[in-house]
Amino acid sequence: MLTTLFYSLLSLDQTLAQFASVYGPWLYALLFVVIFAETGLVVFPFLPGDSLLFIAGTVVAVAGLNVHLLVLALAAAAILGDSVNYAIGRTIGPKVYRRPDSRWIRQAHLKRTQDFYDRYGGVTIVIGRFVPIVRTFAPFLAGVAQMSYPRFLSYNIAGGVLWIASLVYAGYLFGNIPWVRDNLTFIVIGIVVVSLMPVAATFLRERRARAGLGSGESG
Repeated sequence: MLTTLFYSLLSLDQTLAQFASVYGPWLYALLFVVIFAETGLVVFPFLPGDSLLFIAGTVVAVAGLNVHLLVLALAAAAILGDSVNYAIGRTIGPKVYRRPDSRWIRQAHLKRTQDFYDRYGGVTIVIGRFVPIVRTFAPFLAGVAQMSYPRFLSYNIAGGVLWIASLVYAGYLFGNIPWVRDNLTFIVIGIVVVSLMPVAATFLRERRARAGLGSGESG
């Protein structure tokens, strides 16, 4: 599945451009559904949010669609999605920690997101927008922890608008530059790598901590 997803990312600009040329404004609806699914449904942490938003901005620039309308639509999708995700977490409650790994929800993902909460508090909902996996599980764990909805909503709106606007407008502004168009594949790979760095850093810290604990016990 990861291999298929990787190759899909590399051709994402062509796929969206073709969709926009055939269906025009329906591109807004398609992207709304994808962003809502990634943020609102805890079973879709693997969707390519950051790279998708940047590419969407470049496609809109070339297709002549309204970038401001796209930002409004996707910000609404992100905010609504996180609210649904929060409600799911609030309904399920702490018992999610006692469940074994399933195909969609893994304890390791919950642990990494909890580490972000321990480090950044409620701001995790804002920062986590830019971190794959964390952005899907942050609102879910806020609901599990019974964070008040007004407090959650303030972080949700700030994070959603910042995430959508920064990446879509970046793609829109740079989308007409020939060098960007010619090297879009490498730019997408770069976005994916940078967005995964916090997750990789957390994984390495946990691995070193386990190794240190193991050597301490053996000593």
